[in-house]
Amino acid sequence: MKETRVRFAPSPTGHLHIGGARSALFNWLYAKKHNGKFILRFEDTDQNRNVDQAEQKMMDSLSWLGLTWDEGPGVGGPNGPYRSSERLHLYQPYIDQLLGKGIAYRCYCTPEELEQERETLMASGQTPRYLGKCRKLSEADEAQCVAEGRKPVIRFRVPGNETIVIHDQVRGRVTFDSEGIGDFVIIKSDGMPTYNLAVTIDDYLMGITDVIRGEEHLSNTPRQVLIYQALGFDTPTFAHVSLILGKDRQKMSKRDETVIQFVEQYRDLGFLPEALNNFLALLGWSPEGEREIFSLEELAQEFSLDRVAKNPAVFDPEKLNWMNNHYLKQADIQVVTQLSIPHLQKAGYIGEEVTEEKMHWIRALVALYVERMDSPAQLPQLVNLFFEQEVVFAEGADEVLREENVPAVLGEFINQLQEVSEFSPETIQSALKAVQKQTGYKGKQLFMPVRVATTGVIHGPDLNQSLWLLGKNRVIERLQAHLS
Repeated sequence: MKETRVRFAPSPTGHLHIGGARSALFNWLYAKKHNGKFILRFEDTDQNRNVDQAEQKMMDSLSWLGLTWDEGPGVGGPNGPYRSSERLHLYQPYIDQLLGKGIAYRCYCTPEELEQERETLMASGQTPRYLGKCRKLSEADEAQCVAEGRKPVIRFRVPGNETIVIHDQVRGRVTFDSEGIGDFVIIKSDGMPTYNLAVTIDDYLMGITDVIRGEEHLSNTPRQVLIYQALGFDTPTFAHVSLILGKDRQKMSKRDETVIQFVEQYRDLGFLPEALNNFLALLGWSPEGEREIFSLEELAQEFSLDRVAKNPAVFDPEKLNWMNNHYLKQADIQVVTQLSIPHLQKAGYIGEEVTEEKMHWIRALVALYVERMDSPAQLPQLVNLFFEQEVVFAEGADEVLREENVPAVLGEFINQLQEVSEFSPETIQSALKAVQKQTGYKGKQLFMPVRVATTGVIHGPDLNQSLWLLGKNRVIERLQAHLS
């Protein structure tokens, strides 16, 4: 039985987008499910769009997600190189073969001529395509073009009146009319292959059995199938996954800076890779049953293309936040603390140097608020009360302090705290019990004034722990400030 081989082949033009991450994830899960291989390859033939360090950033993001590759840059393998720009020598024999058979030809049309042709077709309501002006150039015509200094591209000669059929594992039977395609470029005027030629030859030479990618590539597929057929290659199976839409049900734009949509951004905000993988897997794929929380290993066991939806998936940030909160609560508190420290430093709450004593305090702070965090980047706004010099009251909170029981409760609590030699959550609890015994106030009449006077909020996490984190002196100062 043939080994399952899949690949993720991005262009190194920027950061890893969540759409690309989902494609990589689906390929990785499919490979693991079928005991196959996951290959990473960079389609970098468009030199003008390539971005410095983009490859490394994409690989860092994939590694952070845990999507390790069996072959590719940094790993090697028997089918390298794994960058299209380094494989030009491998393409040339196939280009020569297509030219020799007359399946490809040189086209000398200028960009201006092509644009004019495009505008004419669009004006008449037709699909823009190349109409084949250079299809039957004579040797004399070609010589004249060369004499004029025109640099040719090489086009694939698309057969007329053919129906190209694709059996897609997600979309079923998809057909294309060859008349609507037009002869397409396979080699640019600078000698570089286009995406459609490079990806087809690379997939064949690397033994790719299943091409799983985004729906936006579906329109490329008939061109690639024609190249497969022309070169006598076996065609892989295709699976085109639906688009990811924003909450407004519009296609997410990589240029929209108001939406967090790159893996690196989520990593920097303190999201956990387990949460992002789990969330992305459920964008367009549904497991059996109602279960939503899966480890990467469990996803690999469950994943199948027949449960991938044809309809677009909607990116719901609130669901991702909920899922990350779930994983943060399950994580080792030291891991969450380390993720939180840069955000506390950025807010100016702690310095660059974190002593062992300070680390102990920060870990306790994080543990107190981890239940409320969507991500560690949220922590500074949740804990600002521990760093403000004066209490900032939430709306309506100060009304609690106008009750007649407040002076007695706060005054007695100050007396009890001043007698405490070792300030801890346990001694704070004992002091509050003593206040209850001395004043007769209990429940909300006891705890609410203490919380509001010291933290400025009516509702918050464990009071004893909160007061300990504030520190004895600050707690007494805040109580006295209200009484005075």
